[in-house]
Amino acid sequence: MQPGFSILCQGADGLRPQTLEEMIISVAPLLPILDVIPNAAIFIKDLQARYVLANRTLVQRCGLKDLRPLLGKTSAQVFPAQLGPGYTEQDRKVLEEGFVLEDQLELHLYGSREPGWCLTHKRPIYNRDGVIIGLAGISVDLQSATETHPAFERLAAVDAHIRAHFNRRVTLGELTRIAGISVAQLERYCKRVFHLTPRQMIQKVRLEHAHRLLHSDLPITDVALQCGYTDHSAFTRQFKASTGFTPREYRHATGH
Repeated sequence: MQPGFSILCQGADGLRPQTLEEMIISVAPLLPILDVIPNAAIFIKDLQARYVLANRTLVQRCGLKDLRPLLGKTSAQVFPAQLGPGYTEQDRKVLEEGFVLEDQLELHLYGSREPGWCLTHKRPIYNRDGVIIGLAGISVDLQSATETHPAFERLAAVDAHIRAHFNRRVTLGELTRIAGISVAQLERYCKRVFHLTPRQMIQKVRLEHAHRLLHSDLPITDVALQCGYTDHSAFTRQFKASTGFTPREYRHATGH
């Protein structure tokens, strides 16, 4: 999490806005800068999970030409049925429970309006009395691997191993042996090269395979097993965290 994002949402007690309107007034001058960031959707929402501010990237990914039609609407109202309701459910958890979301791997809409992976951060916004008055969030597109990193070839072997064996338990120990580095180095280098932790890399490959299998008639229990989940409930939780749907709901929404 970038330090500035945390400060924006929480701030020192004396610097916190008392109302969301004060927050919008203070942030609005930054919007022209936020508008030129092409790979990140940035937004602020009110207590009803409705947009009160968003950058141009998010506006365009909602299929809109300017910000005004987005204001006052929830994600469920502007995103496709496979994505929007899950975002709004996530928002309510932040707003009602003070939940902080960090580095959540999930599907989002890219500039092409096609689903793609992103890392999402959401934080509640508190006023000077410590009361939640809204939330701020950012979803950053998952970037391509950084092939110029000195450890890229080692980590490419790690990635290949994950893709070949994701249907079983993959341990950090076996990944460090393949790369020939420590766990701490593996975590650090994977984040730099793939922009994901090793566990997120495993999760991403499993969920990508699950999306494909859910378009078939394979029973959901078998989908979970083929994607490396021995615990059906764990598969359901992780799948819903990334898409907003349970596997069964996702299959129904896509017409299968």
